[in-house]
Amino acid sequence: MALAFNPEIWAAELKVALEQVQVFASPLVVNRNYEGEISGPGDTVHITSIVDPEVRDYVKHTDITIDDIDDDEDTLTVEQAKYFAFEVDDLEKRFALAGGIAISESARRAAYKLRKLVDTYVAGKAAADAGIQLENTDVSDPSDAYELLVQLGVALDDNDVPEGGRFVVVSPAFHGQLLLDNRFVGAGTNGSVLTNGFVGQAAGFTVVKSTNTPNGSDGSKIIIAGNNNAVTYAEALTEIEAGRMEKRFADLAKGLLVFDAAVIRPEQLVAANVNVGGTFSS
Repeated sequence: MALAFNPEIWAAELKVALEQVQVFASPLVVNRNYEGEISGPGDTVHITSIVDPEVRDYVKHTDITIDDIDDDEDTLTVEQAKYFAFEVDDLEKRFALAGGIAISESARRAAYKLRKLVDTYVAGKAAADAGIQLENTDVSDPSDAYELLVQLGVALDDNDVPEGGRFVVVSPAFHGQLLLDNRFVGAGTNGSVLTNGFVGQAAGFTVVKSTNTPNGSDGSKIIIAGNNNAVTYAEALTEIEAGRMEKRFADLAKGLLVFDAAVIRPEQLVAANVNVGGTFSS
């Protein structure tokens, strides 16, 4: 018995599954402005931004200075490639309701593992390349957690980071402290995770929770905040194949995910090493 599904449809479903569970690679945190320009490993995307012209005092009867506007160029080279491959034996399909459950469950697990790999990678990039690095901070009660959000916002304000599109990704322990602060709950947060880790709005941020927040020093977690212009992410599920195993009575499914991320506006990103104490010690 051959595979009873269309590989193109299955690939689309896997793509949706990946996007539904991503946090650091979600549109809440990153932009995907250059995603359509990659197709495989080794592809390079050139990201051009215009340097701001100078503003000068005007003096009558004096020649003005004319700036030569140069380009700043960043590159996003796609170097990450991960794959999955699994087989579903004909007997397993027979005992799993004609194979639908076995194939769907395997696809779900593949999507989860890929999401974990991607999110961990993007989180590490953001933490390492953030232009604003705060010193270690102890969060031992709910007021500490909320006040740190305010501090993160002030750090972004000082860098003239746009207020629209601001996010903060917090650890589960940090989120637990926030849930005990009336200022956070009073903003309409009910504690439930809606989509892509979104848990509420507070202190000018869209607050998202992730178990993939990077590890800092001495058991701390790195809380990352910024504007979603700061990090660009691109991915392409380049290969999905399905067929029969040559020497087995089984179906084969395999896929390749190509992706990468780059911090293109580090001044719009802040990272803080946070030690969460009290009830929610991390």
